Amino acid sequence: MIDLGHLGDIILSLPALIALREKLGQAKITLLVPSSAEELFKLFPIADELITVDRTRLKSDAKHRSIAAIFRLVADVRRRRFDLVIDLHSLYETNILGFLSGAGNRLFANRENRSLDFLANFRPKPPKQDKSLHLSSYYLNVLNPLDVRSSDILVRIPPDRFEGAHLNGFAGANGDSHQKLIGFVVGSGHESRRWKLNNFAALAERLSKEGDARVIVFLGPAERHLEVEVKATFPVNTTVISGIPLLRLAANLSEMSVLVGNDTGPMHLAAISGTPIVLIMDNRAPRTYLPLTESLEVVGGENLDAITVDKVLAATLRIVSESATANEKMLR
Repeated sequence: MIDLGHLGDIILSLPALIALREKLGQAKITLLVPSSAEELFKLFPIADELITVDRTRLKSDAKHRSIAAIFRLVADVRRRRFDLVIDLHSLYETNILGFLSGAGNRLFANRENRSLDFLANFRPKPPKQDKSLHLSSYYLNVLNPLDVRSSDILVRIPPDRFEGAHLNGFAGANGDSHQKLIGFVVGSGHESRRWKLNNFAALAERLSKEGDARVIVFLGPAERHLEVEVKATFPVNTTVISGIPLLRLAANLSEMSVLVGNDTGPMHLAAISGTPIVLIMDNRAPRTYLPLTESLEVVGGENLDAITVDKVLAATLRIVSESATANEKMLR
């Protein structure tokens, strides 16, 4: 199974992967995934083995090293003598890899203008991509020829999987176990999806005053350079967490009362960690990539600059209140 998308794409493919595991029973499943997502599959018993690819290094390394790495990958895949190769994302380069695998059966997603469909040979073919479908449903459709179905696309990481993940213990750090923990994800994969950092800083200030909240800012590798600015402009009790492993990140996200942020991978990780989400999105962005959770509020505008701090604050306080009410009912 080739699953070489970004973190959010891979998380949205989990319902299909879990359904495939259930359908194939004792079949040996090998997943080809980015090395950055390797820890995710320690949380879900889907694959018998993983092949990992450092996509960042392939892009940034010298061309001759990247080409050599690709040849080694092809040789490794061919050596394993797969009976069936499934390409969920179906890009030109992954279709070529599937073809070169030597597998007798090749099932590729049928993406308009993105797939080399003539390299696939599985019959019947999967339906053509329906861009109105949520991505999780689209991935399940790719597996229709194998009669793979799923009645529930909401995936959750079992809480016991977080054991040994070195939680930061936020409540204990400041001695107030009742203070709300509000997580922020201020980065994104593309600048066009980023709400301005000064908006997040103003939101953090308002939450500290009006919501009795402590803000935790999560920075990925691409946002580490923002740490100095965050510490200088956010409230003094703000905690900045930068560059932690994926499993520990998921564990920390699970401690948040709500996660507020841009449309990016950690928001999807929070969703499967059971964390309520306030997602800041341009109204023109497709809604087919929304995180897999029922506890989600999307705050939109005609563009990101039109989304005010007041609007995001109201949504955050509302979802925190709803979550608190739900927890109280569970404890009765």
